[in-house]
Amino acid sequence: MNSRRDFLQKLGLSALALHLTPLSGWANNPVQHEKPYDGKVLRVAIMGLGSYGTRVAEAMQSCTKAKLVGVISGTPSKIKDWQTKYGIPAKNCYNYENFDNIKNNPDIDAVYVITPNALHHDQVIRVAKAGKHAICEKPMSVNAQQGQEMVDACKKANVKLLVGYRMHFEPKTLEVIRMRQSGEFGKIMFFQGQCGFPIGDPKQWRLNKQLSGGGSIMDIGIYAINGSRYMTGEEPVWVTAQETKTDHEKFKEGVDETIQFQFGFPSGAVASCLSTYNMNNLDRFFLDGEKGFAEMQPSTNYGPIKGRTHKGELNQPVTIHQAVQMDEMAGIIFEGKQPVVPVDGEEGVRDLKIIDAIYQAVKSGQKVEIKV
Repeated sequence: MNSRRDFLQKLGLSALALHLTPLSGWANNPVQHEKPYDGKVLRVAIMGLGSYGTRVAEAMQSCTKAKLVGVISGTPSKIKDWQTKYGIPAKNCYNYENFDNIKNNPDIDAVYVITPNALHHDQVIRVAKAGKHAICEKPMSVNAQQGQEMVDACKKANVKLLVGYRMHFEPKTLEVIRMRQSGEFGKIMFFQGQCGFPIGDPKQWRLNKQLSGGGSIMDIGIYAINGSRYMTGEEPVWVTAQETKTDHEKFKEGVDETIQFQFGFPSGAVASCLSTYNMNNLDRFFLDGEKGFAEMQPSTNYGPIKGRTHKGELNQPVTIHQAVQMDEMAGIIFEGKQPVVPVDGEEGVRDLKIIDAIYQAVKSGQKVEIKV
């Protein structure tokens, strides 16, 4: 098992074979047959042709509002393979040295940056300077300062910056959010988020501080961080955190193996979360309110997501997460659509501020205030 994506892929591959169900309105609405889409299509170049870039490319074959038209990679053989597989013309193929030239390519609207975390900052800023919309994988960068610089650069260039928060469009997730917003759980009291898997190859970039910016928190723990926010509907105001490291050879200085962290929210609700590269069977969210609860397991993998509440099983449609994400992002960019949960750069910065605070709490052993 070489990565989180390998781990999640085992549970998620079946979703790619399922029909992509359109999302219209809340996730519990009946599926409606819509007229064929004849609006503007978001033409996307993918930067970084690794395992997740491949998953996004495959999912985009099901999109109606977005289309894969270009690639950016440092590996010529990958570019050639993608050209053949997806019919990408040579004029839409770039490497990491020359991709600034996309500014002269009217056939590309946006670049989806799917590279190691520490590369996002410079690459997104270059995309913005080239006048293209930027979609960036999460975490958006390695700290909040860099994230804010990315937001500022995109605003200056008058382009959109969106972050790959695919769960913000997932039907069962949206149904839990709807139930919480409508008061069906009553006052929210507690959230629990557990995210982890045993990581494999010790030489991979996720265990390289210079490329990842950290360890499990930067890869899998961000799901619990972001999930605690959209599940409770609040922003945390304090955090405490504790790190456990059992393998100092694999998890070197600055690369966290396991971190437990706790949040406090303005309403008095609390959260208890765990992020790890050393434990299996961890992909669970639990939300508890005075009137009811929601439990999701698996809660964030590629699907199918499963869940239940005090009212019974969640039975919203199964979707291909990345395909829905890209179609919805096309709507955000071209139609000004507002998602139920934001996916903009500011949302990415909020998560990064919380990550910064978690690492500070680990280092200090003290409760750290959070201002997002």
